[in-house]
Amino acid sequence: MDTLSYKTVSANKATAQKGWVVVDAEGQVLGRMCSKVAKLLRGKYKTNFTPNVDCGDNVIIINAAKVELTGNKWNDRVYVRYTGYPGGQREMTPAEMLEKKGADTLIKKVVKGMLPKNRLGRQIIANLYVFAGAEHDKQAQQPVQIDINTLK
Repeated sequence: MDTLSYKTVSANKATAQKGWVVVDAEGQVLGRMCSKVAKLLRGKYKTNFTPNVDCGDNVIIINAAKVELTGNKWNDRVYVRYTGYPGGQREMTPAEMLEKKGADTLIKKVVKGMLPKNRLGRQIIANLYVFAGAEHDKQAQQPVQIDINTLK
């Protein structure tokens, strides 16, 4: 067997084939959906996945306000942040975050926690677009509607 004919192909910014994908969040469980969205953003479903390159798709999430959480996680889960001042630790539940800041903030926070914590992760999260309703303003990119449940 000629092993020299098999070359490992690494994608770079110029050769990455980035598409546009629409995901409907209605009736989806938040964490399970966001883990698949993070994989789409990262490019892990593509054959030419390269860990150090942004080779994932641009993802549009619609109906974000209709996402679900199992159990009593709407009130039991707590997101903690720190303002930087003494006594500045703030807590917020997903129900409060959905009410005060909107569904886009909640979903972006969950997806961002599943991405790398470096420059690449900050670059990848910019490819996520979240809309609370069924309409979005990205029709010019001709996105493809996919069923998130078919992905592993």
